Amino acid sequence: MYSAQPIRRVRKKRMSEINVVPYIDVMLVLLVIFMITTPLLSQGISVELPQTNAKPITPKDEEPLIVTVDRDGRYYLNLGENSEQALSTGKLMIRIKAVLRHRQDNTVYVKGDKNANYGKVVVLMAELKQAGVEQVGLVTRMPEKSGRH
Repeated sequence: MYSAQPIRRVRKKRMSEINVVPYIDVMLVLLVIFMITTPLLSQGISVELPQTNAKPITPKDEEPLIVTVDRDGRYYLNLGENSEQALSTGKLMIRIKAVLRHRQDNTVYVKGDKNANYGKVVVLMAELKQAGVEQVGLVTRMPEKSGRH
């Protein structure tokens, strides 16, 4: 004969662990992307700046307008599509005037290589003044701290 025992249902316990494998995969992909793109973010022309103890400038909302003079006396502008393409003085002044029309602050910073021809830097500064630039700043780097006083 049949016994009248209740039927028990076996309940499965819910798994409370989080599967982190997909998160690790995403993290590794992002790490690789950042490792590849970070060196590309350093923009501009590499120049050896002279060292001074000048006071650092305070950052503003807008990206500063920087004209770079390399060792060979070529001019570069940090804004625009081809910031690593050398510009003639005429083209440089046309671009600077166009940029300054849309800015409140019309300060231009000159980043000159310490081995650049001094005359090229002076000519650039005179041209900037003729283009209507009110303030011209010179970019330098802080000297390395030495152990001696």
